Amino acid sequence: MLRTVVGLEPPERVPTEAWDVTGRVLEEYGQDGLRVLVLCLTGWATAQTERVAMLTGRSTDAVLDELDLARLETMSDD
Repeated sequence: MLRTVVGLEPPERVPTEAWDVTGRVLEEYGQDGLRVLVLCLTGWATAQTERVAMLTGRSTDAVLDELDLARLETMSDD
């Protein structure tokens, strides 16, 4: 999925592509495949969150709060 969405333009297409990929994984590999995808992405997201926190001198909670705020701002546009 990351090879498909990293650098995707416009960035607003990322959620749509992620949705399509999860549908293909579910169809091709079933619920177990979808669980594996979630486990892999969770591990990657955790590592990246910790890295951003370390590089910026913020706590992981502060990084996650920033991401949550961005999500809420995006949702408020609907």
